[in-house]
Formats: sequence, structure tokens, C-alpha cells
Amino acid sequence: MTQITAPDGTPVSRFAFGTMQFGGRADERESRAMFDACIEAGITHFDTAHVYTDGTAEQMLGRFTAPMRNRLIIATKVGYTGGAGRANLLDQFDQSRKRLDMDQVDILYLHRFDPDTDLRETLDTFASLRGQGKIRLMGLSNFAAWQVMKAACIGSEFGLRPAILQPMYNLVKRQAEVEILPMCQSEGIAVAPYSPLAGGLLTGKYATGDSGRLTEDDRYAARYGQGWMHDTARSLATLAAEVHAHPVTLAAAWAARHPACPMPILSARSAQQLQPSLDAIGFEMTDDLYARLSALSPAPPPATDRLEEV
Repeated sequence: MTQITAPDGTPVSRFAFGTMQFGGRADERESRAMFDACIEAGITHFDTAHVYTDGTAEQMLGRFTAPMRNRLIIATKVGYTGGAGRANLLDQFDQSRKRLDMDQVDILYLHRFDPDTDLRETLDTFASLRGQGKIRLMGLSNFAAWQVMKAACIGSEFGLRPAILQPMYNLVKRQAEVEILPMCQSEGIAVAPYSPLAGGLLTGKYATGDSGRLTEDDRYAARYGQGWMHDTARSLATLAAEVHAHPVTLAAAWAARHPACPMPILSARSAQQLQPSLDAIGFEMTDDLYARLSALSPAPPPATDRLEEV
């Protein structure tokens, strides 16, 4: 497994924190409170992106981390808009570094696969950034397993390999279990999955009529709109009450329990909302509880569809 450490050698934490809400649903005060709560809980891995809140998220993260930069792992992402061509990646990353006020970031992700750009051009760009000392590791986000292996194959021409992958993964989105997570185990690629709470679905709040991304964002409504997913959320809340834990804590701890050792990216709108996720850091997930939680949703079929061999 790729060893990810901060510049001073501080090891990566078992959970990461994502700043998508900084400067959006979380103002400066709440964003700072969440950052401080993460530091207090021992989180050393912070994730952001060029597209988050028009750059405000990167600016806030840069200010918050400045006094302790060398003992933190900072990741950002480029290429979600504008494609993965050299000029666009360099322009976006230059903007990101200025916003973060950092000469170097620890992880730079390609935010999504671009079928319209030669992957050699993309990877040559990442290799040049690493050669200039502007990035330490390359990450990939929202890539299928075959796309990751294609990047690994072509990247070898430049002495470059994917160090970390960022897939979607939670109790109702388990496709990563089929090929992505086993691939990462096999190839020694670290995993930092996003959306461990399924856009808030697994908090249980939608069962009580609360609003949020699933009611306000058409993409999330479509992503988590199937009835069985909401049934799973209700069953999770019931099981959480039985074991005297918050459903958020169980959801986050479940996402971290896979044998590939994922480092789920936690996020929230406020420190109060974040706390149950942070509680997952010290939560003891037994084999029995993990099995019970896993049984709340259907496991995806194997990649070969040879069900008789499962």
C-alpha cells in the first residue's frame, strides 16, 4: 500500500475531511470550527478541489492549515471542468496553489476521467508537476477500475503511478466492492472514498421530512432516489438505536471497515453535525456488527456475473 505521510513524516489519518461545504453551506466560522474539531480528533488528511465553492474552499483551507502545514496531508483536484488537457490542468492547478497559498500539495487528483484527451498528455502533465516539486503524489477520482489500470500502465512510461483513488462508497453505493477496492488492495493503491453518508441519506433525516441535498439537488435526488436505499436508511437507524450508536457513526465506521482499508472522507455543515462522523474514529466495529450492517443493502454481483461461484 502506498505510504502517505505529511511532509514532516506524520502518518495519514484513518479518516479524511472534505471541504466541499467550506464557503457554501458552511460559513467561515462554522468551517473553522469543523477544521479545529478535525485537528482535535487527530485527522491529518484534508481534501478540497478547484471547483469547490468557486475557490473559497481552497482559500479557507489554506488559511486554516498554514500554521501547521508540514504535519498535514493536503489534497486538491483539477480537471472536473474543462477537460484533462495540459493547458487546463496547469491553469487550474496554478489557481489552486495560489488560493491555498502553497508551493506544493501532497496529493493532486485528476477529478474525473476525460475520454476526449489522450491520457499520455494528462499523465505527462502530472509527471512534470511532480518533477518540479509542486506535487508529491498523483490521485485519481471517479475512475473505473479499467481506467485506473490504464493510467498505471501509461504512467509507468513517466515513472508515475496512481498513489490514491477517490471513489464513491457507502452502504447504498457498493459498486466499488466489485473491482475498485480489490484492485486497490492488489496494486497497493490507497483509497479515500467520498460520500460515506450517501449525501445525508444515511443520517436518517429524510425519514423525518428534513431537507438537504437530496431534496435540493437534482443530481443527488437521482443518485439516491431508489426506494430500497431509503429502506436501508431506515433499517440503519433502527439498528443504530439497538446498539446505542448514531447512524452516522455506524455509516462512517462501516465504510472504513472494508479489507482495502479505505480512509472515508467526512464532511458536514457544522461542527455539531460533524461530531457523529468523528465518533467513528474510535468506534469498535466488530465482525458481527459489520455483517449486520452489510446485510442492510444488496451487495453488487461479481464482475464476471458467475453467481454460482460466489
